Amino acid sequence: MDGKSVELSGVTMVFDGFTAVSPTDLSIPAGEFHSILGPSGCGKTTLLRILSGFQRPSGGQVLIGGEPVNHLPANRRPTAMIFQSLALFPRMSVRENVAFGLEARGMSKRERSRKAEELLALVALEAHADKRPDQLSGGQRQRVAVARALAVEPAVLCLDEPLSALDLKLRQHMRTELRALQKRTGVTFIYITHDQGEALTMSDRISVMNRGRIEQVGTPTEVYDAPATPFVAGFVGEQNVFSGKVTGIENGFAKIAGPGGTFTGRATRELSVGEHAVLMVRPERTGLVDATTLNGNRLSTRVEGRELEGPYLNLVTRDATGRRIVLHLANDGRQHPTGGDAVIGFMPDDAVVMPAAGGTPENGAAGMPAAEAAVAEAGLAPMGA
Repeated sequence: MDGKSVELSGVTMVFDGFTAVSPTDLSIPAGEFHSILGPSGCGKTTLLRILSGFQRPSGGQVLIGGEPVNHLPANRRPTAMIFQSLALFPRMSVRENVAFGLEARGMSKRERSRKAEELLALVALEAHADKRPDQLSGGQRQRVAVARALAVEPAVLCLDEPLSALDLKLRQHMRTELRALQKRTGVTFIYITHDQGEALTMSDRISVMNRGRIEQVGTPTEVYDAPATPFVAGFVGEQNVFSGKVTGIENGFAKIAGPGGTFTGRATRELSVGEHAVLMVRPERTGLVDATTLNGNRLSTRVEGRELEGPYLNLVTRDATGRRIVLHLANDGRQHPTGGDAVIGFMPDDAVVMPAAGGTPENGAAGMPAAEAAVAEAGLAPMGA
């Protein structure tokens, strides 16, 4: 099997006056595992349905392998789609499910059976060919859906949150299997998810989508370590957030002063002295420091609680302003009693500074600075009481 490139040029979708997808440009090379990541309602599934031919865009053009496909219905595009529900036929055997799409293509019964056996071997289910879907585990049903989609030899396989119904360990296992399968087949995978873990572990590149717009496209490392917007920073992973005014810029670093102190981080966007900005640092880059430490950023806090995650623990602290700051630490057996004092810190290289959306501290929801509101919208409320 061979994958094909996908290009969206100015693709837009409007429903009864509501813009579900704003004008979007996106290029996906052939053979890439590309995830579109975002919260529910951001437009990612609509974008996938447009690509696969189940939805006609209000504007713009879709090209697959360099050829425009807007005029082609779903069954004539070189794509296949796996839905969240999987949509397997309950009264058909696994073999019949996999071979279903081949009959419509005029393939003989013998050839259909041979092709189904070949694909079931690819997903390690040849021993279950005569079973019905309800006799399989969740992970096995998932693999049947993949085999059925691959039976029609698509150049592009679209997957709409296919692992969301599985338990955690099975999801983690299926991530590995899907990634390995994509590499073996060479098919272009476009994977829709709201789960950052899925996107980070499987993807060659990720598009992060919010409110109908793609805010950043990059490798997992680029999206995680160098977020382009406050929303991306908050949605992909967690952040400790500090807001204030820019008081200095030097050698690619910006210093901001606000409630609780003055802090320095990498300036990821163009900034001006006096501008409202937000500094963000991840919990795993925030640590306990000695009170005499001079290098880096530091502040005094009080330990509020600890959340054990096996080999790791989250130490929850608050500073003098009531700001909640979380540290992601190794569970090395040290005790951190609730109510005790803790000096915490982080290095400027580990923090990013970017403009506050809208430029003023009053633009966010509920009186929150706009950049902090964007981070809260992404699933992390940085300034809780």
